[in-house]
Amino acid sequence: MPHHPVKKTIIRRPTAHTSTPLADLPPLLGRIYSARKLDDPKQLDRSLNQLPPPWLLTGMEAMAERLARAIARQESLLVVADYDADGATACAVAVRGLKALGLERVSYLVPNRFEYGYGLTPEIVALAAPRRPDILLTVDNGISALEGAEAAQAQGMELLITDHHTPGAELPAAAAIVNPNLPGDAFPSRCLAGVGVMFYVLMALRQRLRETGHFTRSGRPEPNLAQLLDLVALGTVADVVPLDHVNRILIHQGLRRIGSGQASPGILALLEVAGRKPKQITAADLGFSVGPRLNAAGRLDDMSLGIECLLTDHPTTALDMAARLDRMNKERRELEDQMKQEALAYLDALDVPLGDKAAICLYDAAWHQGVIGLVASRVKDLANRPVVVFASAGDDLAKGSVRSIPGIHIRDLLSDINTQNPGLIRQFGGHAMAAGLSLGLEDLPRFMALFEQEAGRRLDRADLEHAVHSDGSLEPHELDLAMAEQLRQAGPWGHGFPEPLFDGEFEIAQRRVLGDKHLKLVLRPVGGGREIDAIAFGLADPGAWLDCRTLRAAYRLDVNEFRDHRIAQLRIEYMESGDD
Repeated sequence: MPHHPVKKTIIRRPTAHTSTPLADLPPLLGRIYSARKLDDPKQLDRSLNQLPPPWLLTGMEAMAERLARAIARQESLLVVADYDADGATACAVAVRGLKALGLERVSYLVPNRFEYGYGLTPEIVALAAPRRPDILLTVDNGISALEGAEAAQAQGMELLITDHHTPGAELPAAAAIVNPNLPGDAFPSRCLAGVGVMFYVLMALRQRLRETGHFTRSGRPEPNLAQLLDLVALGTVADVVPLDHVNRILIHQGLRRIGSGQASPGILALLEVAGRKPKQITAADLGFSVGPRLNAAGRLDDMSLGIECLLTDHPTTALDMAARLDRMNKERRELEDQMKQEALAYLDALDVPLGDKAAICLYDAAWHQGVIGLVASRVKDLANRPVVVFASAGDDLAKGSVRSIPGIHIRDLLSDINTQNPGLIRQFGGHAMAAGLSLGLEDLPRFMALFEQEAGRRLDRADLEHAVHSDGSLEPHELDLAMAEQLRQAGPWGHGFPEPLFDGEFEIAQRRVLGDKHLKLVLRPVGGGREIDAIAFGLADPGAWLDCRTLRAAYRLDVNEFRDHRIAQLRIEYMESGDD
């Protein structure tokens, strides 16, 4: 038997039973919002006028002043981007937005992850130097670029940093830094993605330009920055940041633009190759269909293709680029499947039960650097442990991607290891739930032991229990299309604001295997009710369920559309036989 667990416990989320300001909502929605600690009706308002002002962000005054001066002088600005979907969308927002506001000489540079690694390094500054920009503007990176900032200063480039990653004890030398996670920052959200930070910079800059009469003097029309919200929504969802009120507004507004056909040609093309219709688009579609295709460029090759897809205004060009990204994504999936199976084989070969380990550390010299983060995420979901997966990066260097579980801030863990063991980690950075690092191959065994030790010190057994958190049961009459549509419109759902998940017991009326990993079912609630379609994706052995008569399932009430026919469907996230 494999060491990795499959049995989970379905735990129902607690809800407040006292009257709340949400009492006027349908009872089910009130219950769901209450379980997510949302008790202020204002948090249900997803209009743009509910966004907090940009000036609450530390450094915004200096940032807006410097960019306004750059427009007045028509200076040259080079955007230094990151190679993931957040970085790509932030780059596209920066280039499109700054040009719309009047800065004509704007270009970008995105590091190739395999040649230069992450962020504004001295090597990237050297790559930028021949272009002779007056300003380097980082998006989704830069907060830890101490050496890169020094190199930029030596080259006579002024540095502006927009980022959202957790800062270290020392900040880079820059003319302005905007990051909601700076110590003492007054902005009410710490959860903005890199693209959200850049969008806020543009809002502040537009206001400053309006106040100084720029649009009147230049005769340039004041741009509608809401036209960029499709990009903001995509990057925010793809970066899996918590969906607090600010992020829910940004995503909701972006989804509205996409649904009305007002998205950029690149996003519309990515939706087309993914087989998704803009009118029915959800946050989950951005996260699971569009984001991976955009990310494929940065994982396997060069994110420039993804950025160009987001920057082009020509639908035919965008569709050609999206098709290339789709082919890359297919290759990425094949690599990921292979590496995941190899990772699981390593778990099966452990000399101690997985239940005795507080964390999992895996390394294979043949693994692909661009895919290790996805493998770490898959293993983390399966084992419910913090996971770090390493690949060889050449020159006796290992690069790792880390994924965590609730209860452990993974960047803080890496920071503590780094403080207590100077020189062990060459470079690291990230968030509470995801991080990256590099170290020497010879130091891998030592790091792995320290990683598991530190994880064990922070976690208790309750953190490691395999749990599925449910919003309770649905009555048979609630299992219909109207309720599914209502739940879809009540989002956007995502990390930190999870899509409603329910549990119940069902009789199996029909079942059949789709492909070799999926199970199509027709279910009937135990105790009576109408039959409803259901589907379970990605099963290890779907055929094992063909003789099952009843089951208990944790499921999402979804909308299935086929040839313009829409029906309610249960999307099963976890199930166990009820025959025992």
